[in-house]
Amino acid sequence: MTRYQCIRREFMKYEAVIGLEVHAQMLTHSKIFCGCSTSFGSKPNSQTCPVCLGMPGVLPVLNKKVVEFAMRTALATHCTISPLNRFARKNYFYPDLPKGYQISQYELPLAEHGHIDIQVDGVEKRIRLTRIHLEEDAGKNLHEGIEDASYIDLNRTGVPLMEIVSEPDIRSSEEAVAYLKKLRNILVYLEVNDGNLEEGSFRCDANVSIRPVGQEKFGTRTELKNINSFRFIQKAIDYEIKRQEMVLEEGGRIIQETRLWDTQKGITVSMRSKESAHDYRYFPEPDLVPVKIHSDWVEEIQKTLPELPDAKKERFIKDYQIPPYDASVLTQNKKIAFYFEECASLYHRPKAISNWIMGDLLNEEEIPISPRQLTGMIELIDKGVISGKIAKTVFEEMLRTKKDARTIVEEKGLLQVSDDEAILSFVDQVLNANPESVEQYRSGKERLLGFFVGQVMKISSGKANPGKVNELLLKRLKNP
Repeated sequence: MTRYQCIRREFMKYEAVIGLEVHAQMLTHSKIFCGCSTSFGSKPNSQTCPVCLGMPGVLPVLNKKVVEFAMRTALATHCTISPLNRFARKNYFYPDLPKGYQISQYELPLAEHGHIDIQVDGVEKRIRLTRIHLEEDAGKNLHEGIEDASYIDLNRTGVPLMEIVSEPDIRSSEEAVAYLKKLRNILVYLEVNDGNLEEGSFRCDANVSIRPVGQEKFGTRTELKNINSFRFIQKAIDYEIKRQEMVLEEGGRIIQETRLWDTQKGITVSMRSKESAHDYRYFPEPDLVPVKIHSDWVEEIQKTLPELPDAKKERFIKDYQIPPYDASVLTQNKKIAFYFEECASLYHRPKAISNWIMGDLLNEEEIPISPRQLTGMIELIDKGVISGKIAKTVFEEMLRTKKDARTIVEEKGLLQVSDDEAILSFVDQVLNANPESVEQYRSGKERLLGFFVGQVMKISSGKANPGKVNELLLKRLKNP
């Protein structure tokens, strides 16, 4: 905890208590109880059948891959997998749920009691997981661009979801975002979820309450529903904490309800009163038998788990001798981590590779240059063919044209100038043009050396070898 946070907490009257429920769509090709496609963006109602439409007389059949993906997640988050879990009917009516109930899990979920470790401001914290259970998604109501009507798209009905529920161990929006990012990374590494927030395949409900600092009993919570952006999650939680503080300070009371985040106004708004479990009238799903998971199956899944972000980070520090910060950044994105390793296998300077990736490639949707191209450019710098300054230009050209660094250097005449006579020519031009500065330097104002170096680099269009420039400048200034 930072000093600012310590001071702020000392004077805080209330403490936030936050629990998160993440709905993660699993990367299966077909839905959880039928063979319909799960692909995104298809024509409305083009991926449905009598099972996911809830027609009378149809029977659901559980997709085995869904169970395996949830087991991978459970093992990666240190959960205990239940040898017997069961589906239940969660009864409620929404227009996008034609059969009037959702098949979910209730009293016997697939896995429980795991944890995820996060780090905020250098402080590590463990967030416990209550449970991971399986369920089907509902459809989607369509309102935009439709006058005096609403349409329903049932393509999402029956899409397989994992609901990952945390204990109320989170105390700030920063911790909430750190937890969600860590969880998303794990799911993407496991290849069970694509981590796409915009398409709703990774979305979050946040249960937020506040209580006087030092009080153990929880306050009344509100649920912020279906937020699909890390930025919005942070803003919504911060707003809700302040809103609840104002309500209590003005003598009011918090109502248990579901609220929505209004992205335009930057506020949370009431959606409906919060249902309790008994409102859903859960009962065991009669059309599905309980799921039995033998220990042999668990062991088989355990063997397929990949190296996860935390383990990869530690290995990067050990194997490549890069700072923990670099290792942490590089392993937050599976694609970047693999790219770095491929580069490091091609060239012996992992820190230089890390610098270029973190500086210019982290935010690229698709990495536009190959590992061989990046390491080829770093090798040109190391061999003195181009300067670090010119390398920036070369790199931008590589991104734009996809050409190799050497080709760009040759085509644009960007070879570094290391010839003594050529550099001395630049040096003399700069010294002759700035006699007063030269006199000041020789009188003891040595920081002017940086000015001279800058001027030489400028008139050489950045192509002069910086080491040679320094050497020859000092020689000229000391021996006119």
